[in-house]
Amino acid sequence: QVQLVESGGGLVQPGGSLRLSCAASGSIFSINDMGWYRQAPGKEREYVALMDIGGTTNYAESVKGRFTISRDNAKNTGYLQMNSLRPEDTAIYYCYASIASDLVRGSNLYWGQGTQVTVPS
Repeated sequence: QVQLVESGGGLVQPGGSLRLSCAASGSIFSINDMGWYRQAPGKEREYVALMDIGGTTNYAESVKGRFTISRDNAKNTGYLQMNSLRPEDTAIYYCYASIASDLVRGSNLYWGQGTQVTVPS
């Protein structure tokens, strides 16, 4: 089985920085896309960023230039560096990954449990 565990959330003042981590463990043959979504109170979950297996990145317009996604394939871990944080970045941040457990079967999508990021106004 595969698990994703996020860490690194917390309370940070406006303009501050946080680095989220997403560690994948279990039966992993390859990790394709890794990315992040977030959900603010009373709002739908929204896309934040992704990085594919080749290292190509994509960001939501709202975080472009402030957030940086990266991954360490040797550690099966993804990261989201968040700089210049704003109150509107307050949300639960969820990582996801498309993971294949072997060569035969296709990839499945896995989600972490979420980590809270709070930026007070």
